[in-house]
Amino acid sequence: MFQLPFPLRDANAAGSGAPLGDLPEWNLDDLYTGEDATELKRDLDWLEQACASFASDYEGKLGELDAPGFLDCVLRNEKINQIAGRIMSFAGLRYYQLTTDAGRAKFMSDLQEKITNFTTPLVFFTLEINRLPDDHLEGLYAQNADLARYKPVFDRIRAMKPYQLSDELEKFLHDLGVVGDAWERLFDETIAGLEFEVEGETLNIEGTLNLLTDPERGKREAAAQVLAEVFSDNIKTFARVHNTQAKEKEIIDRWRGMETAQLGRHLSNQVEPEVVEALRNAVVDAYPKLSHRYYELKRKWLGLDKMQVWDRNAPLPMEDTRIVNWDEAEQTVMTAYTAFDPRMGEIAEPFFRKGWIDAGVKPGKAPGAFAHPTVTNVHPYVMLNYLGKPRDVMTLAHELGHGVHQVLAAEQGEMLSSTPLTLAETASVFGEMLTFRKMLDGAETQAQRKVLLAGKVEDMINTVVRQIAFYDFECKLHAARRGGELTPDDINALWMSVQAESLGPAFEFMEGYETFWAYIPHFVHSPFYVYAYAFGDGLVNALYAVYAEGDEGFEDKYFDMLKAGGSKHHKELLAPFGLDASDPAFWDKGLSMISGFIDELEAMED
Repeated sequence: MFQLPFPLRDANAAGSGAPLGDLPEWNLDDLYTGEDATELKRDLDWLEQACASFASDYEGKLGELDAPGFLDCVLRNEKINQIAGRIMSFAGLRYYQLTTDAGRAKFMSDLQEKITNFTTPLVFFTLEINRLPDDHLEGLYAQNADLARYKPVFDRIRAMKPYQLSDELEKFLHDLGVVGDAWERLFDETIAGLEFEVEGETLNIEGTLNLLTDPERGKREAAAQVLAEVFSDNIKTFARVHNTQAKEKEIIDRWRGMETAQLGRHLSNQVEPEVVEALRNAVVDAYPKLSHRYYELKRKWLGLDKMQVWDRNAPLPMEDTRIVNWDEAEQTVMTAYTAFDPRMGEIAEPFFRKGWIDAGVKPGKAPGAFAHPTVTNVHPYVMLNYLGKPRDVMTLAHELGHGVHQVLAAEQGEMLSSTPLTLAETASVFGEMLTFRKMLDGAETQAQRKVLLAGKVEDMINTVVRQIAFYDFECKLHAARRGGELTPDDINALWMSVQAESLGPAFEFMEGYETFWAYIPHFVHSPFYVYAYAFGDGLVNALYAVYAEGDEGFEDKYFDMLKAGGSKHHKELLAPFGLDASDPAFWDKGLSMISGFIDELEAMED
């Protein structure tokens, strides 16, 4: 089913009249040519029939199948997933192009309901797989190598075995999913419909968040104050969404017997809870040598006694404020990708030429940036809100990395291509690092190098420190909700409890900042998603260190890792590079790269 991947940064897009060049738009014809396309009706009709016949042929009979019969069953299920994914990708992408359009919202909602109804009879598939004895499945794998390819899929399914409910309850929860989706849509539509009056100009949330990176401090402050005011005016709606979503999750987790609110995310990410805890602890312990130390430098650069939240993403006084037009952004990223390996450039090139990127900022368009893989027999689509800032170039590099990863992983087929969130950030963050290093090598002056280093450190802090603070906030939110309904003030207090700790003593916090949890989409759409960013950044920092040391055959090993998609565990994928994420010292390696950049910035002060 279509699910929105979320933006890496939360203050990196807006409306602008800058001369950005000819910004590309999506051409969704490779999915369907329109709402009334005959191919769409054909696929819906096929899907309804295919789901019914699948249930009729296999329900209650999985244990009786021989290896070829089981493989046929798996391939039919994979085809159903592909057609359903194609339909919802089309509806979802159209919706995110214009979230304020009632027709597009209804179209997506209607299709989601149809597909939910069609696929409800298929719930038995995973339930019956989990009732098969281990030795029975192992025997089938031994008989058929094509079937054995799918073992990682079955391993993921069987990880949920201890938390599985009765067939009737699982079908009920499947049907009920559209209700949870409605709360997500309420959040999306509320956010998209907000208006912010800043210095006489009416802006959407993207335009207002973008002002937090404006060179003029007065403009940044005005934007922050208006954000706080509008969030406060709507805080009851956001609190209701969070209370309902957290309570729904608590009920489902309780019925399933999950010990923590985070466990479901860990299982879907195929990562051990102790690995996430080691990551979280390593980052929190490193706050003083990372964010606290960097923001103290930035406070001095800005000439302030104390920084306010509207200074966090402020440009540096020595920063070049010129706009990077689209052609230059494309050339920068493509040069970096091709220099690493020409194959990467060849995979990335069609995104720019074939309508696979939607870059412009438009009223009603979804905020942020994402890369959506659609289905394995089409191609990914990348969404940006491009404004020509250097950070926008890095966002292009990031999302294009996702796109390259998704193209390569598509070779695995529908059920094995999907990469766990913890590994899904690998190619994106690595693409950013390649682009950053290329830009750093091209720096002509010490001042240019300083600005590039500072910008990269800020991005890494936003990716690692800020996201782990988000994770801690979510942990506290879900734990508190188990004790009863949370008022907006309760949620505000939880938010503030992680902010000072993560940002450090350089900051003061304006009145109203306590409501800034309200607009973060991760918390609503995908609870506990956020630690995947820190996981990915730490992993890539360690990976890049191996590359920088001249590891023989690195490029081929890197491509093999991306091609694996979701067919291998992180331990197996990292082994060829001599890395192990379950080793607590692994995370310190990644964090030391950030600390090293800050060391270099401090040395420039001498």
